[in-house]
Amino acid sequence: MRTKRGWSTRELAEIAGTTLKAVRHYHRIGLLDEPERTANGYKQYGIRHLIRLLRIRRLVELGVPLADIAVAQESDEGAEQVFRTLDAELAASIERQQRIREELAGILRHPDRAELPPGFGEVAGGLSDDERAFLLVCSRVFEPWVLETLRELHSVPRTVLAAEFEALAEDASDETRQSLAERYAPEVYREQQKHPNLRKLSDEGAAGRGPHNWEVFLRGIVELYNPAQIDVLQRVEAINARNAGSG
Repeated sequence: MRTKRGWSTRELAEIAGTTLKAVRHYHRIGLLDEPERTANGYKQYGIRHLIRLLRIRRLVELGVPLADIAVAQESDEGAEQVFRTLDAELAASIERQQRIREELAGILRHPDRAELPPGFGEVAGGLSDDERAFLLVCSRVFEPWVLETLRELHSVPRTVLAAEFEALAEDASDETRQSLAERYAPEVYREQQKHPNLRKLSDEGAAGRGPHNWEVFLRGIVELYNPAQIDVLQRVEAINARNAGSG
């Protein structure tokens, strides 16, 4: 039975179900040996080249990075390590995708959840647009424990005073602001006592030792709260500082 002496690069690629570009790339990075050339300079690939290429393609299909293929083919130990690493990465990816699917299921029921950080879906209905925006900013500034604390704070029904603060008009009178601050201060103080780490974080931020993105957080307050609300927050802070000093 007579057969061709060898295959061209294009023919080899077609048989292996890949591309000419891929074969040339495998040559460049040393995964596939260059074949001998005929007298006229054409490459002549044999069955061993095809087998090698098919093995490379098989590993690629499994998701093995090209940089790890040589290690996987050097020894059984190397292959096991590569496959275990790949398996761990796939497991983490599947877990992440499952979390995303669960979030998407909630978002399909409540589209406004898409504007919140992960984990805040259950409290979405009780938040204003500005509060959702502010939590999204916080998710880029603070560590996970801060977000978890904020989620806990928002999981309880909004108090009457918190609702009054949220509805405070920009042109509220000085008397209205002071009255709200005096009534709101004890409530804010109690929450600070429940979550001392938040109080510490706030103090560090005020002293210039906050997270590297603290300026983003401060800008969020300035631009998402109106001047009257910011004034009330400052008054609440002053009242609680004064009470702490006198105590």
